[in-house]
Amino acid sequence: MGGKHSSTRASAPSADEPRDGEKTPLADAVGGSLTNHLLIAMPQLADPNFAQTVALICEHTDKGALGIVLNKPLPMRLSDVLSQMKLEPSSEHIAAQPVLRGGPVHTDRGFVLHRPGGQWDHTHKVSESIQVTTSRDVLAAMARGEGPSDAFIALGYAGWESGQLERELRDNAWASMPVDPRVVFELPFEERWAGAWRLLGIDVERLSPEAGHA
Repeated sequence: MGGKHSSTRASAPSADEPRDGEKTPLADAVGGSLTNHLLIAMPQLADPNFAQTVALICEHTDKGALGIVLNKPLPMRLSDVLSQMKLEPSSEHIAAQPVLRGGPVHTDRGFVLHRPGGQWDHTHKVSESIQVTTSRDVLAAMARGEGPSDAFIALGYAGWESGQLERELRDNAWASMPVDPRVVFELPFEERWAGAWRLLGIDVERLSPEAGHA
């Protein structure tokens, strides 16, 4: 589910991921592309990579999907990533910023999620309110305290082959909803899973195993 395991060593963001792709509507039960949607793990999803997770779908085409998990902090700080790039944080507040585990694929690659703002070498526009940057310049700016608004870094991503995400949705592994930026940027990490369910009007503790697509 959601791709294979990979290395867990942190390193600099890569310009190779994610790539822009044609936003082709999908003619299947999902009802179209889930780019700029949140995937919310159903309570019965037991995969340790994705149990009780919320993932932002950055790209979804007929060739597959790429998402970043939003609520699984790693036992490391932003300073650990910056040091590997020979960058020095300008304050302890910056150094102490958390780093998320974005998924089990290519965990040596960094993805900076942020609100629009600034000009960076390699930025993928997910929506009018969310961008993902994969180039070194954004981390250099963050180290100086000059990064984009509400920026945070995730290492790795979740990847789905063509048709795989659609099958998982039909199997009731996930619920989906259009992105609410509050989940991405404002809710504490530990509250994002239950908070996303609340935005759907659901008390997750009482949730029955039914699929839900907003």
